[in-house]
Amino acid sequence: MQHLLNIIQRPWHWSISGFLIGLTVPLLLLLGNKAFGISSSLRHICAACLPANISFFKYDWKKEAWNLFFVAGIIIGGFIAANYLQDGSDITVAAPTKERLANYGIRDYSLLLPHEIFEWSNIFTWKGRFFFMIGGFLVGFGTRYAGGCTSGHSIMGLSNLQWPSLVATCCFMAGGFLSANIIIPYVFKLFS
Repeated sequence: MQHLLNIIQRPWHWSISGFLIGLTVPLLLLLGNKAFGISSSLRHICAACLPANISFFKYDWKKEAWNLFFVAGIIIGGFIAANYLQDGSDITVAAPTKERLANYGIRDYSLLLPHEIFEWSNIFTWKGRFFFMIGGFLVGFGTRYAGGCTSGHSIMGLSNLQWPSLVATCCFMAGGFLSANIIIPYVFKLFS
């Protein structure tokens, strides 16, 4: 058991995750499901819990209940990994990335999320408002406007050769590059 725990705790090569995520697509197609995405689970939760007469939530959400179990597994797996599978050493970060993050005031790599950003006390700062409120709104708006999230479009949509998913994935990538290289450094300089 300890040997298995040691294997799980060590970093794995990125190709292993890519291969396992890639297996998701044929598995879902074999099971008869053609829709996959994390953001759709919020719609299923609202359809199950809101008895309101809103046409967007009037559908048979029970057919997609497997998606809710998938999201619950992500949450439970993340909790287990963060609380029980860390070996106590700092997260491995490349030296150039550490140098860049140090310019933003991020120097602690003992947790998966840097506490310099993700702390309760940061929520009510200007930087926290930007990241959590404005960023959260933009993610939610973008997901709804694009008709799905990155996992739905980039994994399932591209594998089904859907043109809108290619456009959405290109926009996700461009937005990520723009945010990581221009917007986020500007926000750190502005609010530091």
